[in-house]
Amino acid sequence: MQNPEPKEQILPTLYLEMDSSDDSSQERAAEIVFFDLETTVPNRAGQRFWVLEFGAIVVCPRKLVELESYSTLIRPGDLSAVALRSGRSDGITREVVAGAPGFEEVADQIFSILNGRVWAGHNIQRFDCVRIKEAFAEIGRAAPVPVGMIDSLGVLTEKFGRRAGNMKMATLATYFGLGQQKHRSLDDVRMNLEVLKHCATVLFLESSLPSVLSGKWNDSTTITTRSRSNGKLMCREESSRKSPTTSLGYQRSVPYARGGLGKMTERVKNLLCKAREKPALNNILKHSHSLLR
Repeated sequence: MQNPEPKEQILPTLYLEMDSSDDSSQERAAEIVFFDLETTVPNRAGQRFWVLEFGAIVVCPRKLVELESYSTLIRPGDLSAVALRSGRSDGITREVVAGAPGFEEVADQIFSILNGRVWAGHNIQRFDCVRIKEAFAEIGRAAPVPVGMIDSLGVLTEKFGRRAGNMKMATLATYFGLGQQKHRSLDDVRMNLEVLKHCATVLFLESSLPSVLSGKWNDSTTITTRSRSNGKLMCREESSRKSPTTSLGYQRSVPYARGGLGKMTERVKNLLCKAREKPALNNILKHSHSLLR
């Protein structure tokens, strides 16, 4: 009767080991990877996109902390497609990517950080995801596959709206005072996360006090502006430039009856004409403004 005892001790151990493996797999699947690509921009028919830079951060969805990051410049197959100069101070130029690794040299790292995780980014569904698939197909490899996707462009358009003006990342970042978008992959994904945090906070506050906060942002009679004071971001609402409406029952006192302005003007004209003929009226003309008081 003592023989079954070892089995009872082993089974829980095996169960815990399997459970630990499942937890590890589930934890990876729950992690969110924000990523961004910088590419060439075709300027004529027949040209293609070339990936010039890849950047990504892995984020814990429960704490919104960055767990790891990876970024790399990528040398395109056609260097002539890259501009010799960039309009941005830290932009990507032909010289910058000339010595960078080709996509096939960094494909393993990109696959590792993307595959089996939730993908997140701004407009990734229509752009970045397509470029990733193209790049892996070109080297004859299967592309990484996400377990879910969060496209902040679609999410924020639906939930946050166009209160910042438009849905460009640069506009949203400026709206929250997060600085200028650098258009470098790793900087942009970190900015994307910060924009989402700010938008989520605003939406949380609005949902907490819907009767007070909801609808205030899109009120056409107010203009929301920002100013900085002692390094702190301050907001104020300026009233519309329209003149305030006059309250009912209130009339502004005027020095003449309604409709009498023409008569008053005629009387002044007559006085001026007589003044030219009668010097005695000079004193009256010197103080003619008193007639209008």
